[in-house]
Amino acid sequence: MTILMSDSVIYKLSKLFALRIIKLYNYLREEQQEYVMSKQIYRSGTSIGANIAESIFAQSDADYVNKLKISLKEASETRYWLELLFEAGTISEEAYASMLNDVNTIIGTTINIINKKMNS
Repeated sequence: MTILMSDSVIYKLSKLFALRIIKLYNYLREEQQEYVMSKQIYRSGTSIGANIAESIFAQSDADYVNKLKISLKEASETRYWLELLFEAGTISEEAYASMLNDVNTIIGTTINIINKKMNS
């Protein structure tokens, strides 16, 4: 069975989140003149979806789960950068809460996918 990337819920979630991360990156650089953390969150936030995209055409179940676990690590790192940006007063509470909700949804969904795959 071939999975189309456009039909994958986690692919869609991670891609939409990556687009939000790109907008956040631009805001941080242009409006906040924040250059270090902006690069860090850009890398980790867009890497989530890149690894999910790779997982769709994994060579084995183990490779599939590994790619998803890498996505989880990147999502966790992204959550850390969001916390720092918020606690430093660089992003608003509203932006933080919204993006935190998105990344937590991605984390929960990814964990569910991994658990289902490992228990099948």
